[in-house]
Amino acid sequence: MKNNKGKKKRETWIKLRHKVITATLRHVIGPYTKWKFGVDIEKFKQQGDRQYLVLLNHQTTFDQFFVGLAFRGPVYYMATEDIFSMGWISSLLRWVIAPIPIKKQTTDLQAVVTCMKVLKEGGTIAIAVEGNRTYSGKTEHINPAIVKMVKRMKVPVALFRIEGGYGVQPRWSDVVRKGKMRAYISEVLEPEQLAAMSEDEVLRRICDGLYVDDPTAGGIFRHKKNAEYMERAIYVCPDCGLSVFRSENDMVSCTKCGKKIRYQADMRLKGENCEFPFQTVTEWYEYQKAFINRLDVKLYEQEPMYRDQAKFFEVILYKNKQLIKEQISMALYGNRIVIDEGEEAQMVLPFEEVTAVSVLGRNKLNVYHNKKVYQFKGDKRFNALKYVNLYYRWKNVHTEGQDGGFLGL
Repeated sequence: MKNNKGKKKRETWIKLRHKVITATLRHVIGPYTKWKFGVDIEKFKQQGDRQYLVLLNHQTTFDQFFVGLAFRGPVYYMATEDIFSMGWISSLLRWVIAPIPIKKQTTDLQAVVTCMKVLKEGGTIAIAVEGNRTYSGKTEHINPAIVKMVKRMKVPVALFRIEGGYGVQPRWSDVVRKGKMRAYISEVLEPEQLAAMSEDEVLRRICDGLYVDDPTAGGIFRHKKNAEYMERAIYVCPDCGLSVFRSENDMVSCTKCGKKIRYQADMRLKGENCEFPFQTVTEWYEYQKAFINRLDVKLYEQEPMYRDQAKFFEVILYKNKQLIKEQISMALYGNRIVIDEGEEAQMVLPFEEVTAVSVLGRNKLNVYHNKKVYQFKGDKRFNALKYVNLYYRWKNVHTEGQDGGFLGL
């Protein structure tokens, strides 16, 4: 569209329809969200007419709705490329709520530029700074790069803390438990404060303002399938090391040693046929990370650590996903992933050629190899997390100066 002088009119990110759609959806989604998740969402009464950069911890699939219900007007959410690669569904999401795309596990300068554009137009932005939903109930790693972005934006930063979400809906679970959770602004950092603080101080305030550890915070969360699909998150046994687990109802078992552990309504773990050393999934998860950070991955270059079956896709970024094969076999070695090993169509993804590995949703796996993105979707018991952790363990060992403790989440 051109104005009278023949100049092309600048396209804005913020549209009037976003305000109308948001107001309409709030009346529909609000009551459902509060009923489904038992969440107490505290309205941000100090919002005024200012725009904010909202930073939140990530616990449930509905976190973005909690933010939307706490703020007036539309909120523009930063979202990973996966939701922009679903064909017409992605097009609809763009039209309805205009999320801001960011490439997962990369430094995406275009995403920063888009955020600046939205803020300049008077919009409020929300970012889940962990980049992942927590697997253990404790806040995951927060990339220090968020600090530079925060300082550059020069707007108030609202720290939006979600508590109890892991108890209600653990990332590894398919069901929502009956329980109580809370979502609220824990702190607002003004631009003047941020400018006067060092980057380390800003990072510490963000981490402190968003930190939760649900399993130690208490609460009762009931469902007959409390432990089902915990094997999506757990793959290390305190006795067997690398293992495979199977869950049913409120019990999870190691397939190697037969150890059985009950996941109780208070989020505590109890050994059924053993003395179990961990009281919470957080403790078990932290032990698992420590185990992987000690693991000599070179010992697994000849024989794989794991074998899985999965659907195999290529992700055409910001367009769609193309099914390559309905079912392939995957072999996870200490330095590579091998697809359909021994077959004519065998494909090898050496870790030295892989730029990132990430887990999406409950158990989808993305592998960024050269200029392509491959996605693997296993069955309901598929553990994508181990591929992420073991790739980053290899990367830490082979990258000089790399933080040896970071395993991808």
